[in-house]
Amino acid sequence: MAQLVRTRVREPEAIAEAAAKRRRRELVGDSGRLMIIAADHPARGALGVGSDPMAMADRADLLERLCLALSRPGVDGVLATADILDDLLLLGALEGKVVMGSMNRGGLAGAAFELDDRFTGYRPRDLRRLGFDAGKLLLRVDYADPGSLTTLEATARAVDAMAARRLPVFVEPFLCRRSDDGVLRNDLSAAAVTRSIAIAAGLGGTSAYTWLKVPVTENPDDMARVMETSTLPAVLLGGDLAGDADAAYEKWRGALRLPTVQGLVAGRTLLYPADGDVAGAVDTAVGLL
Repeated sequence: MAQLVRTRVREPEAIAEAAAKRRRRELVGDSGRLMIIAADHPARGALGVGSDPMAMADRADLLERLCLALSRPGVDGVLATADILDDLLLLGALEGKVVMGSMNRGGLAGAAFELDDRFTGYRPRDLRRLGFDAGKLLLRVDYADPGSLTTLEATARAVDAMAARRLPVFVEPFLCRRSDDGVLRNDLSAAAVTRSIAIAAGLGGTSAYTWLKVPVTENPDDMARVMETSTLPAVLLGGDLAGDADAAYEKWRGALRLPTVQGLVAGRTLLYPADGDVAGAVDTAVGLL
């Protein structure tokens, strides 16, 4: 940690130099599958894992967990924001890995403006300049909130800008609503996930470089029908399973066999397993592919 700080103070240009020298790879390798570790939660103020509201607040600990996860066989890469990816570049942890930049983190967790999910992270031109491999954006739509249209339009333009640079963009769509207590909750019913996929797939002037990042439905048996909504390639997202890793693995197992599902993007479940065994959790997830 101290060395990272010293480099940032004395040699900030080292980050761009490390990005320029980074050994790249194809998005999808010989296995035809993708295993990505997600760590873009902190930039949205979402630091909690399970019962610990500040689990991801210790940056040195998070980086250690990420480096361990990235070192495991079968792990293809990482999804994160600039602060974390810059650290990983300086640590040399991104060599030969897929690097996916998180694009919109403006919808801070729990904020009154949470659905105003502006593009405060990587821009398409940043991803191209740094030689990164893909981008990811979050698309939450509340039918009762007129502001959702702003996010939809911004997402469509981001899809266009990524396609113009031939960069894959992973769109993570949800239909959501605020409960009586004001908390924003994603609807994981089969009907809601189906509609969210249909909406996301149609955004922009081309879908050639669009991937979907989708949750497993409340009833995992619904996934086969839900994933028939689009021909776009998709990956499953992980989420915070409150320590119930076995339930997560079981939900992922069946969905990963579906034709359009190409892999898994998971973070907290693998980085902060209840038993503390990050390597074991990651290896188990890789084995599902």
